[in-house]
Amino acid sequence: MALPNLFPQTHRNLCLNGNITILSDVPKNVTLSAFSSLPRATDTDSPPPHNILESVESKSQNGAFLGLSVEEPHDRILNPIGKLLDRKYLSIFRFKTWWSTMWVTQLILLQVPEINSYALVVPLIEGSFRSAIHPGANGDVVLCVESGSMKVKGKTFSSCAYLHVGDNPYDLMRDAFAAVRVHLGTFRLLVEKTLPKIVDKFGWCSWDAFYLTVEPVGLWHGVKSFHINMDHESPLVDSKDLSGLGSQMLCRLYRVEENDKFAKYQAGAMLKPDAPTFDQEKHDKMFREMVASAEKKSKLKIETNIGDHDPDHDDHSSHADQGTMFIEYLNEEDGVERGVLKALVSDLRTKFPSLDDVYVWHALCGHCGAWGVVRPGTMTGLDAKVTCAKLAAGLEKSMYDLAVVMIVKGGIGLVNPDQAADLYESMHSYLADAGISGVKVDVIHTLEYVSEDHGGRVQLAKRYYDGLSQSLKKNFGGSGLIASMEQCNDFFFLATKQISIGRVGDYFWFEDLNGDPMGVCWLQGVHMIHCSYNSLWQGQFIQPDWDMFQSDHLCAEFHAGSKPICGGPVYASDKVGRHNFHLLRKLVLPDGTILKCQHYALPTRDCLFQNPLFDGKTLLKLWNLNKYAGVVGVFNCQGAGWYPKEHKCKAYPQFYKSMTGVVSPDNVEWEQKDFTAQLRSTDQFAVYLHKADNVQLLRSKDQISITVQPTSFEIFTFCPVQKLNERAKFAPIGLENMFNSGGAIEFLEYGSKTDISTVTIKVKGSGTLLAYSSEKPKKIILNGEKVEFEWSTNGILRFAVPWIDGGLSDAFISIS
Repeated sequence: MALPNLFPQTHRNLCLNGNITILSDVPKNVTLSAFSSLPRATDTDSPPPHNILESVESKSQNGAFLGLSVEEPHDRILNPIGKLLDRKYLSIFRFKTWWSTMWVTQLILLQVPEINSYALVVPLIEGSFRSAIHPGANGDVVLCVESGSMKVKGKTFSSCAYLHVGDNPYDLMRDAFAAVRVHLGTFRLLVEKTLPKIVDKFGWCSWDAFYLTVEPVGLWHGVKSFHINMDHESPLVDSKDLSGLGSQMLCRLYRVEENDKFAKYQAGAMLKPDAPTFDQEKHDKMFREMVASAEKKSKLKIETNIGDHDPDHDDHSSHADQGTMFIEYLNEEDGVERGVLKALVSDLRTKFPSLDDVYVWHALCGHCGAWGVVRPGTMTGLDAKVTCAKLAAGLEKSMYDLAVVMIVKGGIGLVNPDQAADLYESMHSYLADAGISGVKVDVIHTLEYVSEDHGGRVQLAKRYYDGLSQSLKKNFGGSGLIASMEQCNDFFFLATKQISIGRVGDYFWFEDLNGDPMGVCWLQGVHMIHCSYNSLWQGQFIQPDWDMFQSDHLCAEFHAGSKPICGGPVYASDKVGRHNFHLLRKLVLPDGTILKCQHYALPTRDCLFQNPLFDGKTLLKLWNLNKYAGVVGVFNCQGAGWYPKEHKCKAYPQFYKSMTGVVSPDNVEWEQKDFTAQLRSTDQFAVYLHKADNVQLLRSKDQISITVQPTSFEIFTFCPVQKLNERAKFAPIGLENMFNSGGAIEFLEYGSKTDISTVTIKVKGSGTLLAYSSEKPKKIILNGEKVEFEWSTNGILRFAVPWIDGGLSDAFISIS
């Protein structure tokens, strides 16, 4: 970028190499400053590591800050920064308050084929303002700079967006956000942080199993429900009416202890021989009744024109008639002390010794189930009040969301921001004492609804996120937190000094509550697109979490195929007793560990500027890396996607059909890990197609044509072929019974003894080890004993690997 003379007076174009226009007709009030020309924030708590700082400084010529100035100060400025015409781009936008996908606002990645390069525009935070990109008329790119409070205004900004260029899109993302990290000093990158243990083991989430009917007996593998209640009810009594759709959004926290369902648990209750059984059918029936009740109440309110939440018109007798909306299984024994949550967790760990972690859900501003957060006047020492919730203007065209509607109607019980640390300490210390090892923090982006009287959204967020980080370090080992409903740049720039894992997609929807127009689960592909494209930028801050799935779902295999190659945690939300263990065993080893890739999954280069949802031609291809191989997952996600005119996702049934594409070893970004970088120069690969159960040999630039049915997939494992001697070649593919076959190879070494070539492999897991061997092995020694094997003249080699209590199996293969 020719910074000194970037905008000649004759034509103010933002150019690369002096003549390649990125943005044209840049307004005169827009400035561009070299990265090294602006002062950096001082981060005394966690200064950038030397290697990151050195890398940023060595590439500083590739980055520059965009600024702007206006004549009068405003709390929200919409200013064009140039026109984007006739150039392919990828952008990420918030289609709901908390979820992002492919479109416009969070960032724009531009393709610059003239010089085989890419340019990235990232809106930033500056002072008390945050920025986003909006589409304008006639190709204008509009920068929105806003404080979130009419009391906080500004007119001059020098670094409200950042521009970076590079010749590799994945390096570009890494380098750009490293530069922003050094400049802002308000967050840490994923590579600087420790991940929680949950990323390496299979997990279970209670949500889709129980919803609001959750209780201790059914919840024998987790805990979800804590004290909540509603404004029209007694302020010190648990809420009994959670039948209305969205009713939990009006609930508020009034103390940190568990509600009565869990408080009444007595130590050892579930360890007894006559412990209560669980009936999933009753729970499902209860949920259906709750939905029917909500629909009935909604219809009644419409017919009588009663407000949704008017205490003067609430029929309190009807609440009493409905009773408690959960099933009672436990009877308290007289004279026996309540064990509360601590006893339940202790009994869980006693019964299930392999249970490493128990996490509890809570909203950012309050406790579990209490989307309306804290009830004023009920929690000792905390100053809270119900604050009017208001959507930012930029969200008015986002997708309709019942949660947003209910929160705006009920307001948010906001604790004084100066006491945010006290709020989290009171909740988390209680949980930690009960044996809880972490939390999932949800409903994160409601803070921007209530920032008017708190210095704006940036200042309010800083105080809450600082308090959250302090508690995370003190109570949950510094990493025991999953962030959710957080997909806006405020969170990533301000909350991720400590947080190291978060959701990168919308929910896994097991069904569309509004109906499925195509007779198929059309939203499943949309979920996968959210996760993969959001990971491009969110993966710089946090380990991408692709959410749960249900193993008995119609599209279970479609989701299961993505889980081991996504690189993040793997967990299901099955209903009790409804499991597809055949499918789960392709993901999970007997000790609960998973064969996880070494990176996080990202779209391949040839997908970055395509539309794998409804262009009728593009298959989603995701690349990732194992220690000794690469993997590409190919998914047919066509058939649904964002529809701007109606501000929602809609079906595109004309594209819900089989698609054909090509896959190559060259699709793998080998250089993204040092230990695989040398594989780019590999001459030949053994390629395993998991579903087809087929092995082929390919040159590095060769392509395989593949046709994939709708909501289906194939996983390609690319293992480099090693030449052992003049005749023999070998490639260890991995366990063919696992989706991520190559993830089973933990160690690989080639050697020779006189006229015998040797291969030493350490294998994680059990099943059938698959390899390519051009010559028949003379013998195979497994865990010190000679074993039988199968070999065919096409080079396919198989032998059984036993389970050895979580240890690695040692295979020694001799080939002449």
